[in-house]
Amino acid sequence: MIKCNITVCGTISRDAIIRNGKEGKQFVSMTVQTAIQGKEGQSGAVEISVSMDVTQKEAARLQSGIRVKVTGILIPKHRGDKTYFNLSAESIVPAGEDDTDSLRGELIFRGKIGKTVDERTDKNGKPFFSFSAFSAEKVDENFEYLWVRFICFDKQREAWLQPATKIEAKGEIDLSLYNGKVDITCRCQEVNLYVPTPDKN
Repeated sequence: MIKCNITVCGTISRDAIIRNGKEGKQFVSMTVQTAIQGKEGQSGAVEISVSMDVTQKEAARLQSGIRVKVTGILIPKHRGDKTYFNLSAESIVPAGEDDTDSLRGELIFRGKIGKTVDERTDKNGKPFFSFSAFSAEKVDENFEYLWVRFICFDKQREAWLQPATKIEAKGEIDLSLYNGKVDITCRCQEVNLYVPTPDKN
């Protein structure tokens, strides 16, 4: 499970259109593009599919080329060799003159640590550790895996935090490009052992 409470500032890259959802309720669907930086100096953009309950009159104002600031819940999904970002918006407002492209917010994660946990110290001698972890989603008869890189500053690694351990974590989300693909990184604020209960799968 991965979900993110975010605010994204970017440019509408596909005009908003009205669609009919469940029970005939209408919602708007559009695409917002925001710039992100690469890990090796390159830059690019990520496209985010945005949906929100709005009137047809409101949707008519959401045209390609308009800069907006969108707040809501972002759900990343991995399909094949691509990662898609779907944002269920709570608000869509015009971006201010000084608002640059950005995506900021909190990532909430449940999944399993990969093969290694690296422990290091920063230039001030403070300990930190990092690891990659994946969240699995069943799609038809197969599973799709989405990896997130976690960096935990000013934290001492606890003994239970080992490869293949199931965890719950949250922290600041960061998107970047690597070899033309979007990488998800989380500056970890909390990481806890995940213990399934009857109300949590």
